[in-house]
Order: sequence, then structure tokens, then C-alpha cells
Amino acid sequence: MSSSHTIDVLFVCMGNICRSPTAEGVFRHLVESKGLEDLFHIDSSGTIGYHEGEPPDRRAQQEAQRRGMDISGQRSRPLSTRDYQQFDYIIAMDEDNLADIEARMPSDFSGKIAMLMDFGGAHAGEPVPDPYYGGKRGFEHVFDLVEEGCEGLLRYIAQKEGWSVA
Repeated sequence: MSSSHTIDVLFVCMGNICRSPTAEGVFRHLVESKGLEDLFHIDSSGTIGYHEGEPPDRRAQQEAQRRGMDISGQRSRPLSTRDYQQFDYIIAMDEDNLADIEARMPSDFSGKIAMLMDFGGAHAGEPVPDPYYGGKRGFEHVFDLVEEGCEGLLRYIAQKEGWSVA
């Protein structure tokens, strides 16, 4: 399987410490499990810069670890103008993130902006809720949703690129 370019995917939530780093880690893990890592550049950011430079929330790291993923090396960063130039897909976790992303979008942006669960199965169209003020179960639920959304996103991209990702 070959591609003339990498496919750049950016996941965005508000603070870039819970949901978007989770999605970055899950999507990276999924892409690697299919042997497609050379075809993708995957990152995450937040609509605010309040947590800039911080690692993902420890509860997100713990749930990732429990599921065989290490997201501890990620660092929060704010969404930038450059992201619109670099990324083919900018994927929001909820409607507020989507509205913020669209409000900042330059007129020449030609990529796709969507909510992650637009690619979901049973939870299609739902937001990925912010688990920050919730307990452990909130992070488990977010991971379940994110895994569903990321699988759908990869199927969508594969179909668009003409790949098979059985």
C-alpha cells in the first residue's frame, strides 16, 4: 500500500489534556496495529492554551496504559493557524470545539473538519464528553467512544484513499 503523501490528522478538545490526547493515542495505536504508521502524521491540540506543555491527565494516562497504550510523552499545545495549513483532518471532540475550530478557520482551508463521533457506529453524532471533572468511569467511557470513533475515522480515510484496512 502506498500513498503519495502522509495523511495529517489533528484531534482537538478544549485543554488538550484528556480527550484529544486520548484520541491521538488511540488513533496512533490503531494505525500502528494495521501497519500504516508511515502513511500518517497524528497530533492533538486544544482550543485554549491553558495547559500548554503539560502531559495528558494522569487518569487518561492510566486508562491508556490499561489498554496497552502509552500517551505519557504527549504535551498539550494550543490550536494554531499553522495547523490549518498542515492538517488534512481536524477532528473535534464536541460541538463547542467544532465551533471554535470553524470560527478560526482560514478561508483557504481545504481539509476536512468534523466531530470524531461523526465517524462512530452506535454513538454516531454524539459528542465525546469531557471527563475532567468525572471519575475513573468517565475516562473509561471516553476511551470506549474514542476507540469507536477512531475505528470509523480510519475506515473513512481508507475508503477515501482506496485502501483495504480489514
